[in-house]
Amino acid sequence: MTGFLKPPKSLLRKVGRAIADYDMIRDGDHLLLGVSGGKDSLTLLHLLGHLQTYAPVKFELGVITVDPEVEGFDPRTLTACYDDIGVQWHYEEQPIMEQAKEHMDGDSFCSYCSRMKRGIMYSTCRREGYNVLALAQHLDDLAESLLMSLFHGGQLRTMKACYTNKDGDIRIIRPLAYVRETMTAAFAQEARLPVIPDSCPACFSMPTRREQTKQLLNQLERENKNLFANMLHAMRPLLTEEFK
Repeated sequence: MTGFLKPPKSLLRKVGRAIADYDMIRDGDHLLLGVSGGKDSLTLLHLLGHLQTYAPVKFELGVITVDPEVEGFDPRTLTACYDDIGVQWHYEEQPIMEQAKEHMDGDSFCSYCSRMKRGIMYSTCRREGYNVLALAQHLDDLAESLLMSLFHGGQLRTMKACYTNKDGDIRIIRPLAYVRETMTAAFAQEARLPVIPDSCPACFSMPTRREQTKQLLNQLERENKNLFANMLHAMRPLLTEEFK
C-alpha cells in the first residue's frame, strides 16, 4: 500500500457533511489524528488523507499513536504503514497500565487510560504545533455514550462532534460522527488495512458497560431499522459546543 486509499463515496459524503455541519476543519489547520490501530482510526486516516487532496480548505495532517505498554498489544508495526503512506507520525510510549495500578482511584481502567492518552495527545499537539486533534469515535460510539450517560450518570450527554478544550488552544473534532461502525469495518476489511486486533486487550478481557450498551442497541436495531437515524436526530443539539 503506497499513499492514501480512496474510501467509498458513502463514507466520504457522511464525513464531509459532518465536517461542514460543525465547521470542523478550517483553512490553515494543522490536524493531529489519534490512531490506535483499530478499524475506525485507520479508516479515518485514509478519509482525511483523501479529503486533503481536494478539500476547498488547505490543512496539514499528522498522526499520533500512544502505546500504553499493555502486554499483548504492540502498535509499533503501524509506523511502517505511516511511512508507506507518507504521513508525518508521532509515537509516544507510556506505561499507563502500571500507572493505573498506583494512581487509579474509583475509576475504570478504560476511563483512566483515555484521560492519560488525551493528555499525551494534547502535549504532542502543543509541542509539534497542531491546533486540531481528530478522534475516531463514530455514530455508534455517540449513541452508546448517550445511553450510558442517561442510565448510569443521570445526564443528557454524549461526545461532542466539535469543541475547544478548556485551555482554548486545541479544537477536538470527530469527523466520523455520522458514520456507522459497520461502514468503517467494511472499508477496513475490503482495503485490508493493518488493523491491530483488540486494540486494548485490558478492556476486551472483561465485559464493560459500553459493550453491554452496544449489545442492547444491536438488539433494538433489529426491531427498528431507523434506530440510529432517530438517535442522531435527537442527539444533534448535544453535539455542539454551545450545549453544556
